[in-house]
Amino acid sequence: MSDDPARWTRATVYPDMWTDPDDDPRDSEGPGPDGELATLQDFLTNYRLTLRMKCEGLDAEQLARRSVPPSTMSLLGLLRHLAEVERDWRNWISDGEPLPKLYGERDADFDGAVAEQAVVDAAYADLEREQGATDAALAEHPDLGERLGKDGTAVRELMVHRVEEYARHCGHADLLRECVDGRVGQ
Repeated sequence: MSDDPARWTRATVYPDMWTDPDDDPRDSEGPGPDGELATLQDFLTNYRLTLRMKCEGLDAEQLARRSVPPSTMSLLGLLRHLAEVERDWRNWISDGEPLPKLYGERDADFDGAVAEQAVVDAAYADLEREQGATDAALAEHPDLGERLGKDGTAVRELMVHRVEEYARHCGHADLLRECVDGRVGQ
């Protein structure tokens, strides 16, 4: 007998998918967005939704579980990490003093991801707040070629990095979730 959870999905039309296409909030009919900025924003929005979908339906213990040893990664840790990263990205484009870390020293985003509902609720609130603040800061700079901050980071570079960061962590979330309860990703 194995401790590994059986693989499963909520999809019924395509059983190898996370969810049926008609129920997927990321999929839309019609043409994609026009323009580079709108395309980058669309991809970012969809990866953000994907991460939330990977965390849906889990309790605090499951979200905090480090299900792929020896990694310290957990779904809750990913939520906290991405909140921290969103804040750090604002530091990239600022000329002022850097914003302080949300969770403290290096790896505190993962180390502090403990199985308490208050920590889960705070992580979701932190992520939403930091995403909104970074989105608002970047909305003031619609020219993707504009260089910002002390290091002259191009808005385009930051937008692509945001998409890459969420995409990479959605891949981690696929593996973490499957190990927690067997649900497979798409």
